[in-house]
Amino acid sequence: MAKSVHYPCYLLLLFLILSFHRSSQLQPFQSQSLLRIQQLLNYPSFLTSFNSTTDFCNIEPTPSLTLVCYEDDITQLHIVGNGGVPPNFSTDSFFATVARLSGLKVLSLVSLGFWGALPESIGQLSSLEILNASSNYFSGSIPASLSSLRSLQTLILDHNKFSGEVPGWVGFLPVLTVLSLKNNSLGGYLPDSLTRMESLRILSLSKNNLSGQVPDLHNLTNLQVLELEDNHFGPNFPGLPYKVATLVLRNNSFHSGIPAELVTYHLLQKLDISFNGFVGPFLPSLLSGLSMNYLDISHNKFTGMLFENMSCHAELAYVDLSSNLLTGELPPCLNLSSESKTVLYARNCLSNQEQEQHPFNFCHNEALAVKILPRDEKRHNKKVLASSTMGGVVGGIAIVGLVVLFVKRVYSKDGVKKPQRKIIVENLSTVNTVKLLSDARHISQTMKLGSSLPTYRTFSLEELKEATNNFDASNLLGEDSNSQMYKGKLNDGTPVAIRSSKARKKVGQRDFTHHIELISKLRHSHLISALGHCFDCCQDDSSTSRIFNIFEFASNGTLRDYVSGIPEKKMKWPQRIGAAIGVARGIQFLHTGIVPGVFPNNLKITDVLLDHDLLAKLCSYNLPLLTEGSVGAADSSATKQNSGTRGRHEDKKDIYDLGVILVEIIFGRPVVKNEVIVSKRSVTSKHDS
Repeated sequence: MAKSVHYPCYLLLLFLILSFHRSSQLQPFQSQSLLRIQQLLNYPSFLTSFNSTTDFCNIEPTPSLTLVCYEDDITQLHIVGNGGVPPNFSTDSFFATVARLSGLKVLSLVSLGFWGALPESIGQLSSLEILNASSNYFSGSIPASLSSLRSLQTLILDHNKFSGEVPGWVGFLPVLTVLSLKNNSLGGYLPDSLTRMESLRILSLSKNNLSGQVPDLHNLTNLQVLELEDNHFGPNFPGLPYKVATLVLRNNSFHSGIPAELVTYHLLQKLDISFNGFVGPFLPSLLSGLSMNYLDISHNKFTGMLFENMSCHAELAYVDLSSNLLTGELPPCLNLSSESKTVLYARNCLSNQEQEQHPFNFCHNEALAVKILPRDEKRHNKKVLASSTMGGVVGGIAIVGLVVLFVKRVYSKDGVKKPQRKIIVENLSTVNTVKLLSDARHISQTMKLGSSLPTYRTFSLEELKEATNNFDASNLLGEDSNSQMYKGKLNDGTPVAIRSSKARKKVGQRDFTHHIELISKLRHSHLISALGHCFDCCQDDSSTSRIFNIFEFASNGTLRDYVSGIPEKKMKWPQRIGAAIGVARGIQFLHTGIVPGVFPNNLKITDVLLDHDLLAKLCSYNLPLLTEGSVGAADSSATKQNSGTRGRHEDKKDIYDLGVILVEIIFGRPVVKNEVIVSKRSVTSKHDS
């Protein structure tokens, strides 16, 4: 009978073999390198255990020292010091020694008191994936040898004294996901190569001396954290990818509006844009963002009204709206006392008085595009009289210069043959009118910068019904045989004007494509610009029955009210100059800002409206619409524009209309004998032909 096999004996033997521990044996030069590091650092207390017999790969990690080995290589070296090195310490010798550890993937040297330049020998660590040299005294430029580390994923050089610019080669590190250079002395502009860093998740450049426009970062689809506080970036809001979760722009030089698309960034948790010069309407939808828990817009110039029915995200723990130009009432979701929530809203013009508020007029006056000089009826001394006279002369010269400029542009053959395709916003002329604006202290930044418009979009009919209380008669601004104009207010509090027009019979939405494309381009700081459209379709045949065009709403009436109308509202010279330049820029945009140009527009001074900042905006221009009754005016002219058969002098009609408007601006009286001007225009046109 065969002997039985004693399995427990074999199992015990197998267990003993598997449990035999084989220590990683470093190559001698690596052990010598670690002992040399101990010597160069002057034998600090956390390295006292190092000696020639130390098993370096089995040292217990401490807060000051961590060593990790893989097979016979040191792959990670973490040293955290107390900020001091020996007086005769050599940074070059130290990094030359570290460079011998060629298998390093992670190198962290924090608070060791290193000073001088970061040696180029750091580039010899070709396997390095993470480098953290923060909280030292490194100075000079970031070494170019780092560009050779093609496996580098994390680069942290915070809290040093690096100077120079952010190197352009960082954009060519293929797998870099974290770039943190906070608290240094870096200056200059950001390199355009940043826009190609598709793997980047964290970009932190706070507390440097960086300036200029932030490159468009839309292509960085993995970017989650962008920290740029305490620099000089600006003036425009940076382009961002939709995955961003933390955005800190605090204490920079931004003074534009914030894009409306920001409310669609559903992963955005922290937004800090405080201590800048941001203007335009605040976006209340930010309060109800799907992930928002920290919002700070304090110390800007945001306008707009808050309402009781606004909602807030449940996780919103910190909100600072203070030191802006907000009006209305704080919504209850922000007015609830809670230890877990901080809400600051002082120094606005809100009705809530628990925190200090300015009177309502303060926010209105601060938002004006023109600061009106204080009126002092008792003091009319020679100095004031001389200043007023000089202002009138300069203003008259500036306005006349505009007329000459536009007439010259229209009559220029080159201008006719080569229409300018680029949308023109600011570059009006080479005459000194722009300098005049810059020098005039009474004309505010709002006028010089223009307005920030939300993205043109398609509205739903339900949105428009809600905005106008189902097109209630109390919101009707005016009507004609084919259309009605309503005042409305969108969900975010933006006031709008909504034109409802009856479409031609049996016209589908495809037929409107060209016209909607043209309308969407008619957006300028001196036009009542289109914000969007809506089609109301018949249920039986899907044809379009009504067209709704949504425009900006100007709340301060017509330019005539402020020039020759209401005595209490009459503009001073700086304001009239600003209005004249605004009208001129609006006409120039209609003629040359898009192709084909939009003219003639049959402009009158009552067609120039003033928004809440007294910014001049043209409200009546040749808008192409496929609506009933539009065959004559708008639609026929659009057809002519498309076919290239516009009348020879149609663009010049607008110049004559501009001249009439300027006459009323200069003299402050309505032009009552308009037939004389029409007659002159007719004679001149015949002479030109």
